[in-house]
Amino acid sequence: MDLARVRAFDPITVTDQPRDAGVLIPVVERADGDYLLFTKRSDELGKHPGQMSFPGGGREPEDEDIEATALREAFEEIGLAPEETEVVARIDDIRTITEYAVTPVVARIPDRTYRPDEREVAEVVVVAVDDLLDPENYEVERRDHPEYGEVVVHYFHVDDYTIWGATARILVQFLELTTDWRAPDKMDRENRLA
Repeated sequence: MDLARVRAFDPITVTDQPRDAGVLIPVVERADGDYLLFTKRSDELGKHPGQMSFPGGGREPEDEDIEATALREAFEEIGLAPEETEVVARIDDIRTITEYAVTPVVARIPDRTYRPDEREVAEVVVVAVDDLLDPENYEVERRDHPEYGEVVVHYFHVDDYTIWGATARILVQFLELTTDWRAPDKMDRENRLA
């Protein structure tokens, strides 16, 4: 995985959504390779309960910038202190169906145990990048969305976890930018409304 490509990347900024959010793409280096840290959201949350996500959330007025939002949220959700985080750069903002402009911030973090805030996070999951790159663990489908028309939905299945939705869209760009992996053009499924 080459994070220098992230540093050299000129990200697209989304400014047409009513709300902003920042997420951290936490990279953990281990002797056997690179890993990414995800959170499994609490089943008690009103939005996206039980889904896999990167640490992050909505921008608050006291946040200096969107990077500060991502770092604050990571601290609140898993106890990752900003001073132990080495921010690399950011990648393209994305729009979500919940009307957020989400800014992904790539950062190196220590390989240690993280303590989730149980109100928001059910589990902290560290996934090997090699497992995410394995074509056996990836599928993609095209769906018709009632508001947004045709959308492409990516799925990464590793162990008993499935990463999909906005997190998978961010993950696809991150993997394509930092590795030689490319999302296939061929759809595994077409999910059309009659």
